[in-house]
Amino acid sequence: MVTAGSVLNEIKSRFKNAGIENYTFESRCIVESALNLSHAALLADPDKPVADEDEALIITMANRRLEGYPLQYIIGKWEFFGLPFFVGEGVLIPRQDTETLVECVLNDASNLSGPRILDLCSGSGCIPVALKKHLVNADIGAVEYSDAALDYLNMNISLNNSSVKVYKGDVLDPEFFLNFNDLDIITSNPPYLTDEDMANLQAEVAYEPEMALAGGSDGLLFYKVITALWKHCLKPGGKLYYEIGIHQEGDVSQILTENGFTNVETHTDLCGVIRVVSGVYNGQTLF
Repeated sequence: MVTAGSVLNEIKSRFKNAGIENYTFESRCIVESALNLSHAALLADPDKPVADEDEALIITMANRRLEGYPLQYIIGKWEFFGLPFFVGEGVLIPRQDTETLVECVLNDASNLSGPRILDLCSGSGCIPVALKKHLVNADIGAVEYSDAALDYLNMNISLNNSSVKVYKGDVLDPEFFLNFNDLDIITSNPPYLTDEDMANLQAEVAYEPEMALAGGSDGLLFYKVITALWKHCLKPGGKLYYEIGIHQEGDVSQILTENGFTNVETHTDLCGVIRVVSGVYNGQTLF
């Protein structure tokens, strides 16, 4: 019978030889998940015996990763902002980049009493659930169109004992936005890859849902339509926060400015990449 440490070393070696960049981390994630062990438990007892069926599961998971399948989908759960989220085919994988958007909103909303917040293109629900965890008095909603993503959104709200409200709808629909008004904050991590980006996806990313990635020929479709429609749902002085792709800050800032937003700002992630654009709307509402 093999041990946890020996099977870990085997998977680590296979991943390294296959050119997987974070081979140590990824092999550990697979072994810990298959054996239902914490990292501390694995370190404390590397000689823990591994049953044959568990070894077979680890090998199957590792082989799937070597085929280019996303680690997060293999594990079935991923951490975002210190919280667990179920993930799988049909929903975008939560990424650390997006934590920058959450941090920006938390910094600005800390002095608001019971803010009304709506997240558009919510996917797994990582943004609204993380916000609700720290803004307990906020009224937070999540909008998603994909049925597959909606399943994960609802599961993750339950997993985190959250009270985020779910709305099914198309954020590009010129009438759907009329169901919402008097919002303090709108957040969105919309699809923002260009046609060129979509044609050159990394193997892992190609497994993620196209509708959560493709932002039109220039990657700006959702920014243009959401800004023009949903600004009318904000209170005077309400803010809109977008996650953006690399080098999109100029275009997205211009879209906000052209739609009457002021105090347009950019915010960098931990790697120094401009990842968020925000703006304040004091223009005309429809309600």
